[in-house]
Amino acid sequence: MPSSPSPSSLPSSPAPSTPSSWDEPEGLAARGTLIVLAGRGEHGGVYERFGRRLAFDAYRVRALGDPSADPSVLDEAAKLLADESLPGPKVVIGSDTGSQYAVRLAAEQTAGIDALILAGLPTTPWTSGSWEAEVEARTACPTHQGRLTNDPAFRRGALDGSPELPELRLDLVQVPVLALHGTDDTVSPLAGVLTAYAGHPGVRTVIFNGGRHDVLNDALHRTAAATVVLFLERLRLSPELPAIAEGLA
Repeated sequence: MPSSPSPSSLPSSPAPSTPSSWDEPEGLAARGTLIVLAGRGEHGGVYERFGRRLAFDAYRVRALGDPSADPSVLDEAAKLLADESLPGPKVVIGSDTGSQYAVRLAAEQTAGIDALILAGLPTTPWTSGSWEAEVEARTACPTHQGRLTNDPAFRRGALDGSPELPELRLDLVQVPVLALHGTDDTVSPLAGVLTAYAGHPGVRTVIFNGGRHDVLNDALHRTAAATVVLFLERLRLSPELPAIAEGLA
């Protein structure tokens, strides 16, 4: 029976190729599976806080490495999507360049994908100039800044430059898409991202005021996680994402 995730059960800095896992607490039925594709420089363990929070709400989380550095990550994602022991709906979450690879998986009609969540989609090259500038651009959360600074498995400077990435074929994606982006993202400015999403009615965009690039691990990480949970709960009802709660004037 799945057990509640605990800090002692997970390495603080796993190797980039090692999937990190968080399961629902004992006694609860799993409500779905999230497969995270990390961004440049990251590994799955970077998403421990996010994974633990979603697991507490009974969603299983499998966080993989950076597919722009290790293409085998996509093969691992396909295996998880095909794993019948993992409950649906199954949602692929991409952060930074991971979001472009998430789109690629869906555009290629990879079996098992019920929805996508795209966080911090990159649209332009960026150069930090220093570690201090990079960590400030990534997140305003002091806890996460400290984690990245002290994480020997995290690759500094990976955001710099323009990596070869798959074409962003959102027009071929046939599943619901939730896009998350910060208004203060200097790595991938909001205007360019909104242009990339324009004309794709299947994309629902949520903007975080003051948010920086690593939106899932930013100062507003609780709001980002809550936004993800609401999307997942709606997805469980129907791919049309019916409203669950509505405000009255």
